[in-house]
Amino acid sequence: MSSYKILLIEDDLKAVNLITTALSLDGHRVTPITDGHAGLLQASMQLWDLLIVDRMLPRIEGLALVKTLREVSVNTPVLFLTALDGIEDRVEGLRAGGDDYLVKPFSVVELLARVEALVRRCHVQKEVQYLQVEDLLLDRMTRSVTRAGQLLALTPREYQILDYMMRLAGQIVTARMLLDNIWNFSFDPGTTVIESHISRLRAKINNTGGELLYTVRGKGYRLGARVV
Repeated sequence: MSSYKILLIEDDLKAVNLITTALSLDGHRVTPITDGHAGLLQASMQLWDLLIVDRMLPRIEGLALVKTLREVSVNTPVLFLTALDGIEDRVEGLRAGGDDYLVKPFSVVELLARVEALVRRCHVQKEVQYLQVEDLLLDRMTRSVTRAGQLLALTPREYQILDYMMRLAGQIVTARMLLDNIWNFSFDPGTTVIESHISRLRAKINNTGGELLYTVRGKGYRLGARVV
């Protein structure tokens, strides 16, 4: 059984506890958010294997949340979880960008099965061999990286960081995001581990063809053309 990183956006605390417990016992890492606006930010800033989204949420309701994500090219699979069980409601959810729709009350067994099937299907559909940002090319099959045709010698950790940042090209990647997604730390170790790795990776990339990976002071790091 695979382990997935799941963002649960649900304001019913009883449902939050039930779903979080069930998914955690099944081996998944679940982050619950009870507010639509906060959920939108989390869904936009980090990479997730799956979003489970309630339709009725405070501040930003579920349909608008998913529509916004799709408009900014966040293609994480979405499972709508809601008490709205009409055919029109389901169609509306799917047209908004949802990938599946589960009606409350639901069976935990069915929820787990849908999560597994949905993530597996979307991963097969969306997995790509190459990632490219300008003249920087990463080949996932051979785990090789070139810039302007020149091979870059990266350590395994540098390769992981670059793969992650290339999937978020143009966006600010914070140290917290790197700790969560590359090191799997749930806390800040209080060291310069991120800074050291980024510094070495930046030198290898930038020295080969001009600035492409740079620091956004006070915020994090960005891969791609500098925003003026």
